[in-house]
Amino acid sequence: MNGYFPSIYASPVPTQYRMTLTVDAHSAHHIRSIARRFLTDWALEELTDTVELALTELIANVVRHVPDRRCTLLLLKHGSGVRAEVTDAYGQLPPAPQTLQPESESGRGLLLLNALVDKWGVTPTPEGGKTVWFEHATPQAQDSNP
Repeated sequence: MNGYFPSIYASPVPTQYRMTLTVDAHSAHHIRSIARRFLTDWALEELTDTVELALTELIANVVRHVPDRRCTLLLLKHGSGVRAEVTDAYGQLPPAPQTLQPESESGRGLLLLNALVDKWGVTPTPEGGKTVWFEHATPQAQDSNP
């Protein structure tokens, strides 16, 4: 028989994923694939579209605003949802989301993030950088936490 038999010593599915990388215009595609895989492993597939879009916005901000384009991505299974963090060494904090003119060609990323996820924020790091994070839970968890 040529079937796969998992080891009885195999560890459980990890509840977090961390990666440090230099991002470019194509990195968001790879990061979305990683997020999709972990959300599937964590049985949180229903969050995939939102998490992928929110991560795309955070990575786009690194590409656009961080001079060396280096960042650390953290995905964390968080209760019945997920927390994602993107940390970089560039200390300039993103501007607060504000209303834009319909003809504006950029500046909607944080407005979109605010509309998509349950919570998000920016935390300065002790080294002088920042972490932009968000949390998003399943609809069932959102309903149980008014």
